Amino acid sequence: MGFVDLHVHSCRSDGTMTPHELVDYAIEKGLEAIALTDHDTVDGLEEMTAYAKGKPVEIIPGIEYSTEYNHRDVHIVGLFIDYKAPVFLEYLARFKQSRVDRNYKLCARLQGTGIDITYEALREAYPDAVITRAHYAGYLLDKGYVKSRNEAFERYLGDHTPYFVHREKITPEEVIEVTLKAGGIPVLAHPTLYKLGCEQLELLVRRLKEAGLMGMECYYSTYTPSETKQMKELAKKYHLLPSGGSDFHGAAKPGLDLGAGYGRLCVPHEVLVDLKKTLHTKILFTDLDGTLLDSKKAISENTRDAIIKMLSKGNHLALASGRPCNSILDVLAMLDLPKENLAGSVYITAYNGALLYDCANQAVVEQYTVPIPAAQAIFDLALRMGIHIQTYTETHVVSCAEDEEIRYYTQTVRVPYKVGTVLEHELPHAPFKLLAIALDGRPRLEAFRSAFEASEYADEITCEFSCARYLEFYNRQAGKGNALRHLCSAVHVHIKNTVAAGDEENDISMLKAAAVGVCMANGTPALKEIAAYITEHDNDHDGIAEIIERFDLK
Repeated sequence: MGFVDLHVHSCRSDGTMTPHELVDYAIEKGLEAIALTDHDTVDGLEEMTAYAKGKPVEIIPGIEYSTEYNHRDVHIVGLFIDYKAPVFLEYLARFKQSRVDRNYKLCARLQGTGIDITYEALREAYPDAVITRAHYAGYLLDKGYVKSRNEAFERYLGDHTPYFVHREKITPEEVIEVTLKAGGIPVLAHPTLYKLGCEQLELLVRRLKEAGLMGMECYYSTYTPSETKQMKELAKKYHLLPSGGSDFHGAAKPGLDLGAGYGRLCVPHEVLVDLKKTLHTKILFTDLDGTLLDSKKAISENTRDAIIKMLSKGNHLALASGRPCNSILDVLAMLDLPKENLAGSVYITAYNGALLYDCANQAVVEQYTVPIPAAQAIFDLALRMGIHIQTYTETHVVSCAEDEEIRYYTQTVRVPYKVGTVLEHELPHAPFKLLAIALDGRPRLEAFRSAFEASEYADEITCEFSCARYLEFYNRQAGKGNALRHLCSAVHVHIKNTVAAGDEENDISMLKAAAVGVCMANGTPALKEIAAYITEHDNDHDGIAEIIERFDLK
């Protein structure tokens, strides 16, 4: 396979080549694809894609956003964006106005030094371009105020000069969100240029990963071989897709060539192939009890066949439940999926999203626990209020008592249990969740929830009902909605390709996080109110098979 360049600029921002010229030059260089990623604008995309039609180079629609992180410029590249989507255009208008406001302020500061410059003069000098500091440097050089572009940045335009103007604070998280909503892939651009150091860079990557970052530039013109290796390792650690490009600007960056950078850049076509996969693979997140499982805790043959067809097509299945992982694996065994000819994979989000598990590789993807002091406080509060409370190890349930509630629970979820109330003695590590049970219904659990929400741990622990008899407690970073986002990011499925199905209150966050949230016909009124679709058939009549058919998952 050949090579691609996924970071390119035209004269519509601060490059020197027109979109037409870039297409012709990419063909001359033998590139298979280029991404036009002009700064905060998509003005050149229509022209470029129209001109490239029928030519031997693929055009990837993109943009490069300028954002602020800890008083530094941090750039996010958006690839495969739907640049005509209303949500994207609305946000881009705000970006452009922010840049205009900043330009007027910068011109005023430069005028204070005796430089004859106005924003209008810059627009006249560089028509049809989004004005950046590179244009200021060119203007100052042309007018004789500096002898080089470097001098312009050192004296007037650099971040640490007295004339530098911060733009409206637009965060990386904001542009990641709008890129995802526009169907695009958000990528952290040239991480080494921020001079953050290894620890601070990893902190940034972790933070942006939580926000939905999907890729990172592992190939870039200025990288040394060791930096390329370092970026690949960091991307792998955080399940980010490698991307890369030259950051070509034409004559504005002498010596930096399209596709080749400063001579040693090669972005393999496989990088583009892997990025594209995220745009096509779909994933179904399904709750178990009341959703996938019928009233007898079984799965019909019709539903099983629909799931097998879905997996055979290359789409994925995520079993999302408040149950422990071992109990969910028992449900997977009930499906009795064939060992071969399944292009898709099966994942588990257990304990209401506190544990993400890759079934094929038998590996934990991510996990979020309840600290022992918080878990003990919940246990103690439940005992004072006469509420049954339990938690979990990998192998068994830890119940507060030998009572009717634990016997009822283990009839459905067939796992062993033991009795204990001092958790540091009973648990090998912090638990994934706790469960309060009241067989006489919801009122006593509502009182328990109110008491807990007045405690010191309410800010870090979520509690919500999974049914009228069950009140769940888990880390705020968990939850089915967060699990959906985390798993999609880890296995490289775009959020726009997610369908989530459930029937109870603890499924609300999952349905809201998915592109399509589906409530079963037997679901609660609260879930039906927020669902995008309500099935015609309930969990006893192949509601999941209906979803797979309705949303083209097979």
